[in-house]
Amino acid sequence: MIVTVTTNAALDRTLTVPVFQIGFRHRSSEVLTLAGGKGINVARTLKILEVPVVATGLAGGRTGTRIIEELTAEAILNDFVRIAAESRTSTAVVDPTAGTHTEINEWGPEVTPVELEMLVEKLHYLSRGADFVVLSGSLPRKVPTTFYADAVRDLSRRDVRVVLDSEGEPLRLGVEAGPFLVSPNQREAEQLVGQELEDDDDFLMALGCFAFLRVGRKTRRIRAFAPFVEPVSGVGSGDVLLAQFLAALVEERSPDYAVRMAVAAGAASVREVGAGRFEPSLAATLTEDIELSELQPVRS
Repeated sequence: MIVTVTTNAALDRTLTVPVFQIGFRHRSSEVLTLAGGKGINVARTLKILEVPVVATGLAGGRTGTRIIEELTAEAILNDFVRIAAESRTSTAVVDPTAGTHTEINEWGPEVTPVELEMLVEKLHYLSRGADFVVLSGSLPRKVPTTFYADAVRDLSRRDVRVVLDSEGEPLRLGVEAGPFLVSPNQREAEQLVGQELEDDDDFLMALGCFAFLRVGRKTRRIRAFAPFVEPVSGVGSGDVLLAQFLAALVEERSPDYAVRMAVAAGAASVREVGAGRFEPSLAATLTEDIELSELQPVRS
């Protein structure tokens, strides 16, 4: 089982608006409402992959109730801590004619220390026997930037493998705590190392968009090349990639297999509106065209 944690859950509304222009009145051709947040996106993908998963986190007010209702409607097992403040709503406008995606994200609720402690206690309970605990996304207001780092250390002491997918100071502090796996995108990795990543030497240094795997005593650095896929929306593709990678690890598959399947799933997800969704049959087709290369450090 995998436990995913979304401290700043959202109700995501995606509007499809052909020929979208700022300053004009439009009518959407489609509206999609889903429970959102990076951990929820990972849970949604794992559900598609039929990997046992429990989504947890913080949910408050009527919006929080709607988030839980949407998860239940998708048959995603969940156990959230209810908080007093209202959970956030995020709105995205997808223009399929221009291939653009515009997001408006709210800040999210304020969380009290008591509510945060309830989440920690729930994590202790849910993590018993879990293969992984995934800590994902931004932190709500008033939550200390050390929260993920503290959770990584706490869960690691309990022999739980922790995966961290965040950004900024929470990511930096969390990395210092020594999680099992870190999953930043390139922008987040550049913020983490304090420089742009432009060539192989940069990526070897930072391991930004590369998979860094230890196989026994051997260190491997693997890069995947994916075929071009005409995107509809790239939001959540990294969450799909991470979920498929973890699913392969749960199955004790080889590193090469895990990376290839993860990149294919992430590529397939850009054809979908709504984060955490992908078509497994398209991913299977793309897998055949995924090329892997192994980078070797330059020896002086």
